[in-house]
Amino acid sequence: MRTSSLARSMSAMLILVFGLLILVNATTFVMIQQTASVNQTIEHAQQMRRASRTTLISMLNAETAQRGFLLTGRSDFLQPYRQAQAEMEPAVAFLDEGAVEDPTLKAPIDRIHRLADLKWAEMEHTVALAQQGRIGQSIQAVRSGEGKRYMDELRAAVDDFDALKSARIENRRLASERFGVLTVTMNAIAGLLVIVLALLSAWMVRRYVSEIQSARATLDAANAGLEDKVRERTGDLMRANEEIQRFAYIVSHDLRAPLVNVMGYTSELEQAGKIVDKSITDAEKTRAVDPDVVMAIREDMPEAIGFIRASTEKMDRLINAILKLSREGRRNLLPETLDMTAMAQNIANSVHHQTEASGARIEVQPLPEIESDRISMEQIMGNLIDNAVKYLDAGRPGEIVVSGEDVPGGWVVYRVADNGRGIAPRDHERIFELFRRSGKQDRSGEGLGLAFVRNSVRRIGGTIDIESELGKGSTFLLKFPKRLIVAEPGGAL
Repeated sequence: MRTSSLARSMSAMLILVFGLLILVNATTFVMIQQTASVNQTIEHAQQMRRASRTTLISMLNAETAQRGFLLTGRSDFLQPYRQAQAEMEPAVAFLDEGAVEDPTLKAPIDRIHRLADLKWAEMEHTVALAQQGRIGQSIQAVRSGEGKRYMDELRAAVDDFDALKSARIENRRLASERFGVLTVTMNAIAGLLVIVLALLSAWMVRRYVSEIQSARATLDAANAGLEDKVRERTGDLMRANEEIQRFAYIVSHDLRAPLVNVMGYTSELEQAGKIVDKSITDAEKTRAVDPDVVMAIREDMPEAIGFIRASTEKMDRLINAILKLSREGRRNLLPETLDMTAMAQNIANSVHHQTEASGARIEVQPLPEIESDRISMEQIMGNLIDNAVKYLDAGRPGEIVVSGEDVPGGWVVYRVADNGRGIAPRDHERIFELFRRSGKQDRSGEGLGLAFVRNSVRRIGGTIDIESELGKGSTFLLKFPKRLIVAEPGGAL
């Protein structure tokens, strides 16, 4: 619970830090955009100031050239006059565009435009009179003072416009400075908060690690005692298992002695019955024999002896199976590197006559090697392939596939798949029990094969599972450690 709480606190802290960084970045981005917009506005205002000044300077240059032309009559003075006109026109057009973008500037710009047009019309009139040879009238128009009044008013209009734009530029500059100060302040605050959160996170991590180390030390101490108990209990279990195996061996061995006697006396009874039957046959040649005696000797006794023989043979097979399980459990395991592909192929070849007779085929795919007990693996694979061949479906061509692969963690998996009769889900576990079989009982066997397989699989550290559907086939899944480690029998592991 403590670890979970600390983990949640650290997660919340990291989320807070990331949220703060995102907020600071977003705010900084907005501030930069605002600053850029203000700076762009200031630049545009400066350009409009220059345009107004360009209009005034161009008008002054044109007026100077106009007066030089009027005084001298030389046409070369008209060249700077026309040049001033060419410089003034784009400046006035730029001012008009600014008035469209900012309607608050329309009145002062219209004033400049109107005065520039009036002054230019006055100069054009005087230049036209001079070009017509009417120098006196031209000079008289200049002396009237109308042009000077237009020029003075234009100068005043430009000054007013310049003052207006200067004030706006100053306001924009102050706003830009405020945005800059606010951006720096927010970044500084965010930096301090990140540092504080980082220090707090470091403290929490250190505390968390300290608690983990303490808990690990406690766990190691507990595990030390637990491992000793596990080794002790494992040794006890192994010794108990050996005792059970010895007991099974002794019981099975002792059962065989009276069973052999029963089987021997059954054979003697059978021979005695044949002798009695021969005597009855000889007696029937000279006299009548009691029908009950004839029936007892020729029908009842053979039937009884047949039942006894069948029962003793079945009991003999069961005792042999129990002895086989006992001997297998007592056999020492000898790990060695096994070529599983070759082993499975040899087993498949050994049942080739059965598969060929039924039109079935066995496919052995490349199998990973394993270091395990050879006899156990041969018995496991042999039983599974034999079962697959035995329970193929006669209604379709039999297919048996043996495959496998390495899996992470130092394990290997093998599969024995067939398209045979299949096994009902309710019998998936029962088939691994002693003397238990499933489905139609039309094949010989006592229900010991799969029990023996599971016992062998477990003994070499593996597991066995089944995937099967009735009428569609079965797949047995075997999972083993890549390398078998053998413990000392009856000792602690």
